[in-house]
Amino acid sequence: MDATHDLPVSNGAQVRRQVFSTRGSTHGPITRLMSPSDLGRVLKPFVFLDLFDLDLHDPRAGFRMHPHSGLATITVITDGDLRFDDATDGTGHIGFGGFEWMRAGSGVWHGKELSGGTTPRAQGFQLWIALPADLEHAPVDSQYVEAGHVPAVGPAHVILGSYGGARSPARSPEGVTYLLIRLAGGERWTFTPAAGQTTAWLAVATGALGGHAKAQAGDLVLFDHSERAILLEADNQAGAVFVLGAAAPHPHELHLGSYSVHTSNEALAKGEANIERLRQLLVAAGNRRTASGTTPMFSGDTRPKTN
Repeated sequence: MDATHDLPVSNGAQVRRQVFSTRGSTHGPITRLMSPSDLGRVLKPFVFLDLFDLDLHDPRAGFRMHPHSGLATITVITDGDLRFDDATDGTGHIGFGGFEWMRAGSGVWHGKELSGGTTPRAQGFQLWIALPADLEHAPVDSQYVEAGHVPAVGPAHVILGSYGGARSPARSPEGVTYLLIRLAGGERWTFTPAAGQTTAWLAVATGALGGHAKAQAGDLVLFDHSERAILLEADNQAGAVFVLGAAAPHPHELHLGSYSVHTSNEALAKGEANIERLRQLLVAAGNRRTASGTTPMFSGDTRPKTN
């Protein structure tokens, strides 16, 4: 994937060109499409992407508790739903169009805060974005946003940022747009990025795209660095469900830990030291599993979340 580090710059084409695609690597119900050590260095602030298809009714399935610092995670559901049970956000379900936003900032342990919903399985994407320097050690912040509270512009649900006059309720950094899009068979739609958003990609959950952005279910597609529009056309038979990200490039080199992404070695060391401190507190706290089967994320901060 080293060849993708210098993506072509558009030289006059009226639409943005597809320059690279990958199907990642699949292990059981999870396909890793992007990691901070490979495509994340090209697409930063977008640094990680998993496509998952899980049965969280099975206590043996899903994610184990793990730490983060310096980044934010965004989970969107493309089919089915998951249940959340949170002291601040209450109880509800995240289905198509809803999302979980979690800014790890200075450090957090999480991975068990969602459980099985009303459907046998849930498919979706988990994305990480690298935080800017002024937020990489900010307090942890999380939101569970049900679909009815997420604005839509045509076929696109605005998960992060703003698009077409609609703004996501996510408390995310400026300069990042993340959309969940569903096109019917043969439907066409044009994505026009904001000024400066020269980094762009999409990943397909189900169905297929044709035309200028050809992609099948399970594909991650990168576009050239430009501010051109992206023309999207669903396959006549299958239609398509996919996510699309666009942003101004992250201005820092990535400094990586096992689950952390920071802007410098000093910031990384600070984040990982806090993660270890939290690990010791988490062990001392013992079993924190709720009656609904979830385990709340752990930041060591007992203050109420920002509303």
